[in-house]
Amino acid sequence: MKPIWIVDDDQSIRWVLEKALARENFATRSFANVREASAALEHESPQVLVSDIRMPGGSGLELLQTVRDKVPGLPVIIMTAFSDLDSAVAAFQGGAFEYLAKPFDVDKAVELIRRAVDESMRGEQTWDDRVAEAPEMLGQAPAMQDMFRAIGRLSHSAATVLITGESGTGKELVARALHRHSPRANGPFIALNTAAIPKDLLESELFGHERGAFTGAQAMRQGRFEQAENGTLFLDEIGDMPFDLQTRLLRVLSDGQFYRVGGHNPLRANVRVIAATHQNLESRVRQGLFREDLYHRLNVIRLRLPALRERSEDIPLLTRHFLQKSARDLGVEPKRVSEEALAYLASLPFPGNVRQLENLANWLTVMAPAQTIESKDLPPDLVPAQAGVNDLASGGAVAGTGDEGFGGVAPGNAANAAVHPAGAASMAVATAVSAWEGGLRTEVARMLRENAADVMDELARRFEAAVIREALDFTRGRKVEAAERLGIGRNTITRKIQELNLEP
Repeated sequence: MKPIWIVDDDQSIRWVLEKALARENFATRSFANVREASAALEHESPQVLVSDIRMPGGSGLELLQTVRDKVPGLPVIIMTAFSDLDSAVAAFQGGAFEYLAKPFDVDKAVELIRRAVDESMRGEQTWDDRVAEAPEMLGQAPAMQDMFRAIGRLSHSAATVLITGESGTGKELVARALHRHSPRANGPFIALNTAAIPKDLLESELFGHERGAFTGAQAMRQGRFEQAENGTLFLDEIGDMPFDLQTRLLRVLSDGQFYRVGGHNPLRANVRVIAATHQNLESRVRQGLFREDLYHRLNVIRLRLPALRERSEDIPLLTRHFLQKSARDLGVEPKRVSEEALAYLASLPFPGNVRQLENLANWLTVMAPAQTIESKDLPPDLVPAQAGVNDLASGGAVAGTGDEGFGGVAPGNAANAAVHPAGAASMAVATAVSAWEGGLRTEVARMLRENAADVMDELARRFEAAVIREALDFTRGRKVEAAERLGIGRNTITRKIQELNLEP
């Protein structure tokens, strides 16, 4: 069997993959840049090629194109530390076998390479996803990487998609990305929030009306289906659509025809429908509030957007992005956020999700007094010392809208952050030691009041999980280095990672 080629300007990445593949009896050959790998392709070819995406003197995407020209069907795995939609879609656009975000788990990387080897030996060609310009979507969390992959894989399709997720997670952004990376990208993208239109007007908004169809209809008006012809119609909050209009929508999806309000001639609808909701549609079907047949028509491809609290590792990245965007919109110098403040933000639940974080960035751009934002510069509702110790100790959330501002954020007392796996080490940095210990005692008291079982074991598990996860983040997934930093054995950290389910 031919060797696995590894192309990366980072010697440590090459070394780790070489050793890991050698243990699996795979031969390897490494290159420090695209030029060397391209030259070698003139005389030979690998079984699988694994390449970084950004390197001095040439990119992995350029190498991918060279491979496509010279060795069609060769599986190429693209690695990148820049985990955004641009990279993922560009990789799939070029025909990559898979996209691997750094830092990665070595065992998972080896398993992916093994699958690529199997694919190569079967002689099957990889897919060729065609995509257009990518919108602004960022995320290093596994759930967002899965979303980027899904958009790439759907780029040849015009299938109906149902996007679910909490309010503020960015469902319309995903819908726009699906449209831009689809065969209908040159057509219009029309969005309609079905919950924001009064019931009496929603039918006309969707299907249009003829002149004289009702009082005030002084001229014929096209509806959203006509406006979206040959393009995409995005129906947000579809779960709130009135029941009688659900029947009309089902007919359009089934027959491809509709009538304007007051009209008698059927109109053809060549439209891709993408729907979104924060509702549990299965539950609404059981309650008789949503048509089951319409649910199945919409639920062809289902994508779930994670809440921001489920991808807290993306909060620093998104915070910097939104601060730059806000500064650009206002024509001012972008503000920076201290590592302490970023760590604190990453420990917050953000019930308003990405929309709330963007609102926070806009507030900070205008209201923060200095160019470098510290924890004390955050809105009062987000700072524990200002929110009130008694409220936090009792577990109460600060009142507010959450989705539109900052008041709905329950900042979380020091205990929650100190023992929660997503942010313990971060809060240890962000707050004083005394506050950390006081918060821990508050959490213990709460668990004792609620007669929680195995209090010591539960807190110990959560503490260990937080410390190990933070150490792995700090060492970019290198377990041996993380163990050395923590002063524990390599076998101990491996066992703890398995016991605490911390595999990335």
